[in-house]
Amino acid sequence: MRIHIYYGGRGLIEDSTLYVLSKLTDVLEELHIDVKRYNLYECKNEIAVLANTVKEADGIVLAASLEWYGIGGYLQQFLDSCWLYADKAKLSKTYMMPVVISTTYGEKEAEHTLIKAWELLGGLLCPGITAYVEQQTEFETNPEYLKIIEKKAEDLYRTVNHKPKTLPSSVTALKQNMVKASPMELTPQESEQLSKYVSDDSYVKKQKEDIEELSQLFREMMDKGEGKDPGQEFLHNLRENFVAPKEDVKAVFEIRMTDTGKTLVVEVNKDRMKCYYGECDYSDVIATTTRAVINRLVTGRTTFQGAFMAGDLTAKGDFKTLRMFDQLFRFTVLG
Repeated sequence: MRIHIYYGGRGLIEDSTLYVLSKLTDVLEELHIDVKRYNLYECKNEIAVLANTVKEADGIVLAASLEWYGIGGYLQQFLDSCWLYADKAKLSKTYMMPVVISTTYGEKEAEHTLIKAWELLGGLLCPGITAYVEQQTEFETNPEYLKIIEKKAEDLYRTVNHKPKTLPSSVTALKQNMVKASPMELTPQESEQLSKYVSDDSYVKKQKEDIEELSQLFREMMDKGEGKDPGQEFLHNLRENFVAPKEDVKAVFEIRMTDTGKTLVVEVNKDRMKCYYGECDYSDVIATTTRAVINRLVTGRTTFQGAFMAGDLTAKGDFKTLRMFDQLFRFTVLG
């Protein structure tokens, strides 16, 4: 028999959840059960892959440390990956014990969240452990509490070993009749390969870079008629006069033109620059000016800093980054 423990806390030494898991492990190992614990905070880049480890276990423990509200992000990600990638046939035969140790209010609600999630995944349930811990030392040295934890470990063993029959649940009917699975049907091998891609930071980063290059290429293709299309105005000037910085620079400039109502966004990431009209989620510098000032800027008749000092351009944000604009773009004076 094998039991897997998935710990969703932060691994703090004062977390009494670790004490409970340690005592559960001691009892289960005395019963000759193979116990393996996954600390999700140590596996945060591999959480999507961990869903496939559930199929190796006869039962699992989902352990949450409730510090303020909810079960925490790591445990939620793990449950999400189970929904997307886990072997549902094997999962439907796997028992789950919830463990929620709280230093604030809400341990019962968090336990209910784990139970409902596991039921919707189609798994089986074991009685769990919930506790509110005000004083760590008092909790971990109380012999009565220890007896309760050890009894729960024995109950987990009996449940997984004997696999008792349960009465039908409406959740099962809801899952079968209303919760629709993804139309993409994958073999277990394909699911495992896909989950590895999802957890591979370098793969995801490469995909984002490829998308960015395609977007930039598309903008450049659209830019062929820039002189005739006001929606592309100034973009060619920025691209042609960009000077890659010698040091790593990351900066986002948002330039709002009050007379046209358009916002010009310039993003610099190391030796790469992209510019476009639209909105952005974050800006280091937000500048407000007019189309005429920008026209003077890109034709070399003024500088970004000079327009700011003259009052033709107002700005807020990181002023060190503001001064950097004139170093990143060297516009040629046009007649």
